[in-house]
This record gives sequence, C-alpha cells and structure tokens, in this order.
Amino acid sequence: MTHPSTSRSITAALTALLLATGLSATATVIGSGGASAAEVAEPISHSAPDASLNLGFLGSHETGQFDESAAEITAVHGDTAFTVNAQAATVDIIDISDPAKPEKTGEVTGSGVANSIAVRDDGLGVVALENEDKTAPGTLMFFDATTTSATVLGTVPVGSLPDMVALTSDGSHALVANEGEPSGDFATDPEGSVAVVDLPAEVAAPKESDVHTADFHDFEEGGSKTLHDDVRVFGPTPHEDLPISRNLEPEYITVAGDKAYATLQEANAIAVVDIATAEVTDVLPLGFKDHGQAGNGLDASDRDPEDAPETNIAEYPGLKGAYMPDTVSSFSSGGTDYLVTANEGDSREWGDFVDAARVKDLGEDELAPVCESSPLAGQLGDEALGRLNIITDLGLSESGDCYEELYAFGTRSFSVWTTDGALVADSGDTFEQLTAEAIPDFFNSNHSESNREGRSDDKGPEPEALTIGEVGETTYAFVGFERVGGIAAFDLSDPANPKFVTYFNNRDFSVSVEDEIEDDSDPEALLSKAGDLGPEGIAFLGADESPTGEAALVVGNEVSGTTSLYSVADLNDDGAGADSDDSADAGASVDSDASVDSDGAAEDARADSDGTESDAASTTADSDTGDEADSDTGDDANSGSSSTGSESSAANASASSNASNSGAKGDAGSSDGTDAADDNAGSLPRTGADLGQYLILGGIALALIGFGVLAVFLTRRRGQRRRGERTGSAGSIVEGLGSASWD
Repeated sequence: MTHPSTSRSITAALTALLLATGLSATATVIGSGGASAAEVAEPISHSAPDASLNLGFLGSHETGQFDESAAEITAVHGDTAFTVNAQAATVDIIDISDPAKPEKTGEVTGSGVANSIAVRDDGLGVVALENEDKTAPGTLMFFDATTTSATVLGTVPVGSLPDMVALTSDGSHALVANEGEPSGDFATDPEGSVAVVDLPAEVAAPKESDVHTADFHDFEEGGSKTLHDDVRVFGPTPHEDLPISRNLEPEYITVAGDKAYATLQEANAIAVVDIATAEVTDVLPLGFKDHGQAGNGLDASDRDPEDAPETNIAEYPGLKGAYMPDTVSSFSSGGTDYLVTANEGDSREWGDFVDAARVKDLGEDELAPVCESSPLAGQLGDEALGRLNIITDLGLSESGDCYEELYAFGTRSFSVWTTDGALVADSGDTFEQLTAEAIPDFFNSNHSESNREGRSDDKGPEPEALTIGEVGETTYAFVGFERVGGIAAFDLSDPANPKFVTYFNNRDFSVSVEDEIEDDSDPEALLSKAGDLGPEGIAFLGADESPTGEAALVVGNEVSGTTSLYSVADLNDDGAGADSDDSADAGASVDSDASVDSDGAAEDARADSDGTESDAASTTADSDTGDEADSDTGDDANSGSSSTGSESSAANASASSNASNSGAKGDAGSSDGTDAADDNAGSLPRTGADLGQYLILGGIALALIGFGVLAVFLTRRRGQRRRGERTGSAGSIVEGLGSASWD
C-alpha cells in the first residue's frame, strides 16, 4: 500500500531532481561558470561587416612571470603544446587536451637560452639554443615529443645565436637562422648564416656531419655572387675579414618548394637558400614603402597638440618606411608560391653605435639637418614628425650635408611578396586604422604598461608574430601586434588584395602592469587580470589537429608569460558559428574595404627595389633601449590628460567604448556600453557543439518533467483506486481525480 506521505516524498524528490537539472542546464547555457585563467572580462573583438571568421578565448597556461620572455615560440604535437621559456633555457610541456585548462606537465631543459622550437609530425622535436656567450656557436637539441618526459635525444652544433628553427614539409631537413648578432660592445661580430640539417627518418638526433652551413662568403668583394646595392650593409666592422657575412643577420625562415627564405631584418632583405646544396643563391632587397601615398599613413607622434585629433594617422610626402620584416611565412595560391612578412623593423644599438635618432634631433650631435628644400622641412615639430625615430644612414643628399628624405623603421604593416622579391600587396595603414577604431582610448599602447600613443613615435602596433592557416577552403594570415596586443586575421584568397576579417585582443587595458606590479600585494593575480601581453609566436591548428574539433591558435605571449589558446570559428560553415555572430555584427569596424590597396604600393616598391631608391633598407629604433626610456617618460608626462580622461572608462575601453564595433555588444541593442555587466559579456561564440549540448540537456529536462508528471498521476490514481475499492463507489474515483492537488 502506498501512503500519501510516500507519494509526497516521491513527488518532492522528482521536483528537486528536476530543479537541480534545470539549474544545471541554465548555468551551461548562460555561461555563468568562472572565467578561465588569464581571460579578461571583456576581450576586444572587432570585425569587418562580412567577417568569415570569429576569434575567441579558450584557455591559458600562466607562468606568473612578467616581462621575462617566459612564453615565446610555440609548437604543437597531438594534445601537447611546447612553449619556449627563453631565459630559463627550457621548453614548457603543456597538456592542451582540455583547451579551457591547459596544464604544464613538464619541461625540456637545455643549456644557454632557448629561442625557438619545431616538432615533426612523428614527434621529433628540435630546440634552437643560444650559447651563454651569444657570439659563440649555438646548438640544436633534439627530443622525443611522443614521450611524456620528452626524452632528450642529443645535440648538434650550429652557428652563432640560432634564433629560429623551421622544418621542411616532408620533415627531411631542419633550417636554422643563425643571427650572429655582435657582442654588446660591438667588439665581436660573428657571421650570420643558415644551417641546413639532414634529419634521420626515425625519431633520433642527427649527427654533427649532417649539419651544413649556407653562408654569405660568395657575396664578399671578389666573390662569385653580386650583392644588390639596395641591400643595407652598415655599421662598425670590428674585424678585417668578411664585412658582408658578419653584417647580414638571418632572423626567421620559411620554406616554399625546394627553397628556404630567411629574413635579414636590419638589411631590409630576404636571403634565398637552396636546401639541397645548402647554398645562399640570392639576397633580395625589399625596397621602401612611401608614407606620402594615400592609404600608407601613420601616426608619428606620441605628443599631439591639444587642438589635433587624438589619433592622427596622416601621410607625409618625403617619408619612407623600410619593411625590415621579422617573421616570414608562405602559402600557395593558383599554383604560385608567395611569401608573407610581418614588417616590424629593428635598429642596431651596440656599444657606442646607434643607427636611430629622433627627427627633432637632426642638425644636432653631428647629425645632418633636414634639407630646406625637403617636403618634410615644415613637419619637424613634435605634433608631426619631431618625435619619430628614423634611420640615420638613409635619405642623405649626395653631398651628405642634409636629409632630402627620411626613413622610418618598419612599415606598421604586413606584405605579400613573390618568391623573387616583388611586392604583391601591403596592408597600408590598416593596422593603425583598425586598432584606433577598436581601442580608441589605448591606441598604440605599449605592452608592459597601458597608455595612449606610447608607441606612435616608434613602430606603432609593431607587427611581429605571423602564421598562415587554412580554415575551410580559405587561406588566412594571422598577424600578432607585439605592443598593443591582439591578433588580426586577413583573407588571402586574392594575394594581391588581402581583406581584413577580424581582430581579437584578450587584454584588459585598465591594468597597467608595469606601473602597478611593484606595489601590488598579489602581483601574479594582477598579471593574470591583465590578460595576454606581447604576442611573440603563433601556431595554427587546423580542425583535424585541434582539441576542439575546429581551427585554433596557440599564442606565446612574452610579456605576460602566458600560452593561450584562441578558437577560430568559421562563420561560413553552416554547422558552426550559426549562433556566433559576436563580432561580425553590422555596425562593426574597419571599413569592409579595409582590404589592402596594393597597386600603388607595389609599383612604388618595385621602383625602389629596382634601384631608383639607391639607399636601401633600414632598422628600427627599438624602444627597449634608452630611446624608449625617453619615449615612455615623455609619454607618461604628456599623455596625462589623455590617460586621466580615459582611465575612468578604462575597464570598458576594450568593448564598451566601441559598442557598435563589438559584436558582443551589437546584439544587446545598447551603444553606450551599459550592457557591460551582462553575464554573457565577452562569452565565447556558440558553436554547433554548443547547440547539440543544449538540445540534449533540453531533452533530458523534458523527459524528467514528463516522468515526474506521470509518476504523480499514477500515484494519485493508485490511491484513488484503493479508496474506491474500500467504498465500492466508482464515482468517488472521478471525484477524487477532480479534486486532486498538484502542489
């Protein structure tokens, strides 16, 4: 016999279960769980109206080390990411099988300074290790990435300061950029070279005899090859021999076909290496970008006058930019190979030698002045070009007594080139235009601190990290901005006309780590709150390689010391991202035509590289030197009104200041940022997997509801039947059902 109290207990239990399940499902749907490590409250998301991709935050491994190069270059094998921790001379082994919670499981340890890593498909890992004396030969260390301990297999010697290692697509060779930087006092200047290492077919270390060196000896005076006049060879020559070989410094390598292409950043050139013969066959000068041409402007000052626009991106006839790329990658389209470069720029500042100066200092300290006939003669104040760092050995008149033109370090852009060095396209001023619109209160901020225009007088956003990836059937370039932060994606379907797609920055500008960390009681928590600072390396994972089942990026951030995973949602795929229009909402961003206008730029660069601009190349005033101290100090002193006025809204600057640009705000119907407190603010876009999860949970909830109703009904009916049996009245059952309580 079922007692009424038992019936009520069953009903209560079912109700409790139903409520618990319902609350659980609701929590999943609205994303009310705690934020992942290093995810900021409101990441900046800014897209073209017709964006085909959406980037979002997945998870991050934090080292807790600020500005110590604790996370730089990354590589992935299976569900394991390997991140270079440079100064520790280690590679962190990070389990990314749960991308929301990457966990360090070990490390690969070598001697010296770890600079770069690559992993072959079968698990043969290779690390480039700089000697403790950076002018001495470095080593390649090999390890087995298939073992949990990443067993070290052996080492081989290579050239001085191995800065980057790459693998051929078939895994038969490792290519190493031996940068050969001089000593700090410029007393020793080793040769730059490219090592070509024959790799064994099995997971094992090669022998020393497998290392072959592609050097630049043939380009010395009297050699078998001629160096183009526009390849910039400059600075002190502390040794009597090999002035060209000691001057050229390979920085980064990509492979296309049977050739390797190494950027020679300071020389503003690219070296071509025949892999089979380990020979440098050519050195391609890159020419210069015309900052006087429409669409090629820049914001050159961190101290704009009070009556000028806060963001002043302008063209300056007579000002050129030396591309000076850091990272280079490659892709194929229509059967043609192309190179893609991130045009960071770099200067040489060793000992007493410095090849950079501010425009306003020209004419002083033994520097020639700007020629009175130059179109730049009236643009020398701080509000225009006065604060800009330029290259001192380029642009002088034939007599050398004044500057007819000025040359800036880097071009604040990325470029597409043919493999013979002809410019196909350049992104113009798109980087500064899109970041000015996405982060107006922190335009051209530095990475270690949050400020406004702290980098305008140097290299702006400073594009450095770069990778190429295919999502669906479309090839994209993903470019990381070292200073202001974030990753911008460009569609390369038409190599001559790359199109801006989306920009994502997991950074909280309300936190200025450099200014706050010394006095903070919990510096690691402060650093975590700031998000990702200083993207240095990007690894692309295709959908078949990613733990999420859709494309992803693994980003090493050297200033925040974080290794972060970003989702790459294909908005053209009907099965994914149908519900994820977070950042591609209609009022978005940079003009959908923020595609690269390449015609004039390409024509100009070809003319330059053909020799019409006889003074080739350049280097950048790297603000990590005393020059930056001047810049940053001036920045802080002079941006007070800007930063003071913006700090009150700094917490919302990333999104609410640009509500119409961020899809995360677009659907809320509010343009004033008042929706910033919404639980969904900054949440990831919904994917097909999410929708399936919600349907399953909804089905379970409905089934439980149905089960609960049926159980109550049957319990009541059984009770009525038993009472009917006792009274012998069939009508009483009907009466009982009619008066049954469902509370």
